[in-house]
Amino acid sequence: MTEATASTTAAEKKAAFEINKLSKRLHRQVGQAIADFNMIEDGDKVMVCLSGGKDSYALLDILLNLQQRAPIRFELVAVNLDQKQPGFPAEVLPNYLRSRGVPFHIETQDTYSIVKKLVPEGQTMCSLCSRLRRGILYRVAKELGATKIALGHHRDDMVVTLLMNMFFGSRIKGMPPKLVSDNGEHVVIRPLAYVAETDLERWAAHRRFPIIPCSLCGSQENLQRVQTKKMIREWDKAYPGRIDNMFSAMGNITLSHMMDRSLYPFQTIRATGRPDPAGDKAFDEDDESCATPAGGVNSAEPQVVQWGLTQQVPALPVEPQE
Repeated sequence: MTEATASTTAAEKKAAFEINKLSKRLHRQVGQAIADFNMIEDGDKVMVCLSGGKDSYALLDILLNLQQRAPIRFELVAVNLDQKQPGFPAEVLPNYLRSRGVPFHIETQDTYSIVKKLVPEGQTMCSLCSRLRRGILYRVAKELGATKIALGHHRDDMVVTLLMNMFFGSRIKGMPPKLVSDNGEHVVIRPLAYVAETDLERWAAHRRFPIIPCSLCGSQENLQRVQTKKMIREWDKAYPGRIDNMFSAMGNITLSHMMDRSLYPFQTIRATGRPDPAGDKAFDEDDESCATPAGGVNSAEPQVVQWGLTQQVPALPVEPQE
């Protein structure tokens, strides 16, 4: 074996090892989120909203794998909303879904023209586009008999939403991993809640998903959301683990140390004369060592075993890069 051949073989082994490690982490984190928040139950029909972006492709891909070894039975159906954006390659998603053997439904609604007509040039299109899309997808879920609607939002999306609400909405409100829809008819889940966006980027490149760019919101580079995401990426680069800590904080809230009078009875609290370990230490500096270790909120390790996630994840072949 030549030196060049040995070097190539070593590089391939290292790449295979890293990809398999990534695969195990992604499947473990998705299974953990599903278990922690009871996202998918026996007999569910899960409608996976597929936009053509890396996140929704990865969501479907991982759920298909978990479906094979989960302790419960559930159905998956992929749904794409074709909003008639100019140049949208309508054949890409159906071809991909047929190749994966996934039941799917393509809903065609010209929301693009509506958004372009009603939103002045240069203004944010996301709000109107989101409302139109949400209403259509709720209707489709009802028509398909879906019991859960799965969205591809990940950990970074949830942290960005928290900061956006703080910076521009003057409220502490995030993006929950599970909620009831505003019309009260659907349960919406986000199985990628524990997953970092950088891992999804690597997974999408490895799996070679046929990514379809959005020509509406994807082309608006000055959006506050885009800028906020860039900001937390820079923070995490300078201080590794910061995004994880912000995310963990969303599941570790001390109401007595916030200011919402509707959630905590500030007006009626009185000194009891009894020591309270959770009581305020008003003259102490903030404890910088109190951050919850990164890796998820409210871990429920025994439940993860039920999803078969302690088992070895089969190694995936490393495909040659073009």
